[in-house]
Amino acid sequence: MHKIVLIDDDENIITSLEMVLQSSGFDTNSYTNGLVAIEKVREKSPDIILLDIKMPRIDGLEVYNKIRRFSNVPIIFLTSKDSEVDELIGLRLGADDYVRKPFSQKLLIERIKSVLRRNAIRPDDNTSQIGDSLKHLYINHETMTCSWRGNNIDLTVTEFSILKSLLSRPGIIKSRDDLINEAFKETLKKEDRAIDSHIKRIRKKFLFFDSNFDIIKTIYGIGYKIE
Repeated sequence: MHKIVLIDDDENIITSLEMVLQSSGFDTNSYTNGLVAIEKVREKSPDIILLDIKMPRIDGLEVYNKIRRFSNVPIIFLTSKDSEVDELIGLRLGADDYVRKPFSQKLLIERIKSVLRRNAIRPDDNTSQIGDSLKHLYINHETMTCSWRGNNIDLTVTEFSILKSLLSRPGIIKSRDDLINEAFKETLKKEDRAIDSHIKRIRKKFLFFDSNFDIIKTIYGIGYKIE
């Protein structure tokens, strides 16, 4: 069940959204105060956020910027019908989508599902025995960024390339030579034991946020896989 955080100062809208989302199978947490919402997002690591732009004390754009300091969680802006300028600012900041009020319930659900699909890491159709923990991992190939359970993971270019290579075939073992050829290309000296050091650093960065992180598996004498 996907977790959604709703941030809007209008309690009527919050109540309406909760009913719609819960009836569609989503788990919801709602906040009318932007500052409180920021800390709750940090604690709960939601799968997606619906964020109103027009709020008192701290508006949605500022909330967005503060959340982006620690998380790449997908964010959909909720905007009023006459707020084209805010929509443009939000999209330029990097918001995943926006929905204008008043909105169609069906449209809102489809927008949410679309954003979740775009951000999800999906295993290849021919792959079996893939753990569902991959749903907590998001990567952006264009910006070479990733997050785990809503927390930004600061990877080097090489570390990102290794992770990307493993994710290209979830559940399938990649030898050290495979990872060298796919991730390093011609940029680094090809020493197979260098992969071990990079994998160790990648794990350490994920473990900093989640002590139970274990999706990168060592296959002794062969290589690594992710599942």
